[in-house]
Amino acid sequence: MKFKIFPIVLILVSCFSSAQTIENLKIATKKIYDANYTMDFDGVANLTYPTIVEHFGRTKFLDKLDNDYQNEKYRMRIQLEKMVFQYGEIQKIENKTYCVITYRNPARYFYETKLDSNTSLIEANFLREKDQTKDVTFEPKRNSFNVRRISKLIAIADASTGNEWKFINMDDVEQRLQSKNILDETVKKQLGL
Repeated sequence: MKFKIFPIVLILVSCFSSAQTIENLKIATKKIYDANYTMDFDGVANLTYPTIVEHFGRTKFLDKLDNDYQNEKYRMRIQLEKMVFQYGEIQKIENKTYCVITYRNPARYFYETKLDSNTSLIEANFLREKDQTKDVTFEPKRNSFNVRRISKLIAIADASTGNEWKFINMDDVEQRLQSKNILDETVKKQLGL
């Protein structure tokens, strides 16, 4: 009788553990999105995968985030307050847990100096490359660009994060570059990156 109960208990524990993991991931995902939306850069740094923050140093990472959102050239704002996140499969690979999260994440870039037709084309190409999208619209009356992009977060829980979910923001050029040092080819292949 004990042997029949053990597999059932094991299945229940596995299901409960999986449900806990996805619920914790949903909470953490909302937190990092909200931190980005409200420009709470300390909150973003706290939820970013530690290797990324260590690469820059916390102070430089915070300065970089501030510069990404507002600088002498433009001010960038995320447009939607609430998001619908698409969660990939949660995968355990080599003692780390991963999940790829995607969502529509339009942003608006307000330029500080008036753009003419030539500079607007240059800036549009810059934003297409930076945000990895072809859907960039210049609005001359507002001197701004509307950038419609599909954002991607790589969620990781491992020993370095205390098994809490932390994120690599693939919208960020520097984080994309650093992800190559964090995610080896096997992991990228299994995650479909």
